[in-house]
Amino acid sequence: MYRVCFVCTGNICRSPMAESVLRAHVTEAGLDGLVEVDSAGTGGWHEGDGADPRTVSVLEGAGYGQDHRARQFKASWFAGLDLVIALDAGHLRALKALAPTPQDAAKIRLLRSYDPAATAAETDVPDPYYGSLDGFEECLEMVEAASPGLLDAVRHAIKEHTT
Repeated sequence: MYRVCFVCTGNICRSPMAESVLRAHVTEAGLDGLVEVDSAGTGGWHEGDGADPRTVSVLEGAGYGQDHRARQFKASWFAGLDLVIALDAGHLRALKALAPTPQDAAKIRLLRSYDPAATAAETDVPDPYYGSLDGFEECLEMVEAASPGLLDAVRHAIKEHTT
């Protein structure tokens, strides 16, 4: 099983959105028996809560299902993960600081690094929490733009694991 975990701040907006979108792509590609997708936050403020209602609304409006409970990322999880996807540079720094080994740190990537249209200056998926619904829709667009590239990387990694 290839395991991917998305990480944002509180695990109620960006990372559950990315989790739902990638999970749909994985299912569509027929890889759901080979890839496990989940998400977490760098902080535990919302542990046990569902996704933000605006996240749920935007996901459902775009045809994505979701069933989510927020949790905080733990350093011990690195050992069981193949890929840890940070939603912005702050999460990337926090995760690298948590990584127990250089091999674990090498598993961390920024989501937008998989979007061929994103420039080097456009690495972050901005936090929509304090804004309007438009910010959540923009967030979903960024997640969707990066998902095909991420799925290709996962597919390639699975091939390497099985050959």
